[in-house]
Amino acid sequence: MFELINYIWISIAVITFLLLVIFKIKAPYGRHSNNKWGAVISNKWGWFIMELPAFLIMPIITIMGPAEKNELTYLLVLLWVLHYFNRTFIFPFKLKTKDKKMPLLIVFSAIIFNSINGFLNGYFLGYLNTELSSVISLNVMIGLIVFFTGMYINKTADKHLISLRTSNENYQIPYGGMFKYISCPNHFGEVVEWIGFMLIACNLPSMTFAIWTFCNLSPRSLNHHKWYKEKFDNYPKNRKAILPYIL
Repeated sequence: MFELINYIWISIAVITFLLLVIFKIKAPYGRHSNNKWGAVISNKWGWFIMELPAFLIMPIITIMGPAEKNELTYLLVLLWVLHYFNRTFIFPFKLKTKDKKMPLLIVFSAIIFNSINGFLNGYFLGYLNTELSSVISLNVMIGLIVFFTGMYINKTADKHLISLRTSNENYQIPYGGMFKYISCPNHFGEVVEWIGFMLIACNLPSMTFAIWTFCNLSPRSLNHHKWYKEKFDNYPKNRKAILPYIL
């Protein structure tokens, strides 16, 4: 039953990806904000509220569950908390989006998304994980390198974008680093992070979450890329949206 739930959730991810790309739907927050999606909330507090469930649910379920734990279990919890501590308590309050709002509908949708992903990963580790792998293994070493590479790319890109808004109220073209190749290295970095997490965990929920991350962030990157090209006549023509040289 648990495997079936994961496969259904993956199917929903793929369908969501196709709908967002085919119909070019733009989630109405950030640079795509509009007033057509109902009641709104502060951008900063919206980010905090919608990321908090992921920060709490996965670690709590994992630790409280009856399944035996080992060093790998706690490593996965640590990596999860490390990512979501930044997304919940640090990133939102660094944003320089003065008076920006996001629809409550987006916040509630993200709460559901983060709760399901947190539950699936936490439930597997806390209740179903009977084959405990060693933390000293090749997949863990490779996964850690991939995870922290993705985290570095994500945080560096976010920092650069925030710095541009600090010096100028208007959006600007970002340059340097991975921006040389893609419009959204922050999204690319997050996809890489969860691929790294999947390599470490080697279980179905981690793969489900990695797929969801790509299916969720790649359409938004495509929208950002199109927005940049329409707004700036001198936007670099060789950049892709989220995957260097590919997409």
